[in-house]
Amino acid sequence: MAETIKKKKKFSIPGGNIIIPMFIGATINSFFPGLLKIGGFTTPLATGSGALVGAFLFVIGGTISFKSTPAAAKRGGTIILTKVAVSIILGLIVGKLLNDNFLGLSALAIIGAMSGANNAMYAGIVHDFGDEVDEGAVGITILSVGPYVTMIALASSGLASFSLVTLLATILPLLVGMILANLFPAVKKILTDGMNASIVVVGFALGCSMNFSQIFVGGVSGILLGVVVTLIGGAITIWTDRLTGGSGVAGAAISSTAGAAMATPAALSAVDASYKAIEATATAQITAAVVVTAILTPMLTAWVAKRNKNRAQKKESVVQTESHING
Repeated sequence: MAETIKKKKKFSIPGGNIIIPMFIGATINSFFPGLLKIGGFTTPLATGSGALVGAFLFVIGGTISFKSTPAAAKRGGTIILTKVAVSIILGLIVGKLLNDNFLGLSALAIIGAMSGANNAMYAGIVHDFGDEVDEGAVGITILSVGPYVTMIALASSGLASFSLVTLLATILPLLVGMILANLFPAVKKILTDGMNASIVVVGFALGCSMNFSQIFVGGVSGILLGVVVTLIGGAITIWTDRLTGGSGVAGAAISSTAGAAMATPAALSAVDASYKAIEATATAQITAAVVVTAILTPMLTAWVAKRNKNRAQKKESVVQTESHING
């Protein structure tokens, strides 16, 4: 008799490649801060988030493709532009009208968390619930990854101050990575394969600038931020997706926070020192939003897909009934 081998389900933490190294870095900084100041390569790793974020953006650029079909470009453009617009509107309301504080959330945290999505998650979700157009749209949605959307929004509204050259210098690593990856497929594969590793390293470095009190305060409001990103942002992207011919699945699947967004506060504070004071809190909030949306976004998409299926079955049933009566 053949033996049946039961495979144990592996437990995984949503956003674990960000959360775990950040927690380790924060633990060291909270209890053994002197360890991070011993020099050598240890101190630059713990304090050199600027250089690491630059390398991170270079790797992200390597995952972006110039190719996209017209239908996929339309769908991807619709949902990501809607997501960006909603993030900017909500962020500016908080920044301009609420003295940059809504239940502990700043414009930096709101725009940073909502403007980009976890594209790997998006691709996986629409593979299960969407169609080919939804899957192809990731070639466009990934263009919103990185800190530059937040930087442009805050600078244009007067909530941040830096020059056009500074903005270009921030975006340049991403552009170089993108160009090289599209010209040389081998480079694209190398950078794509290195994405998770770069997230781990950047997460650790950012954690080394935080302590547990900041994580606790940021984490509580960050849960709220994640709910806002998925439920409010998702409701609007679902609506615009359907308005332009989609099923709403892509709109729901894009309602997450990008893992790369965790680097946005550090990138902004590097070019505008006034944001240094809220960098750690905003980073913790965005990180919490990454985890919360990793749970809520698949649930929201599954609900939309199930609702679409029920509607289709109900419509088919009505058609069959009418056909039977008329026949």
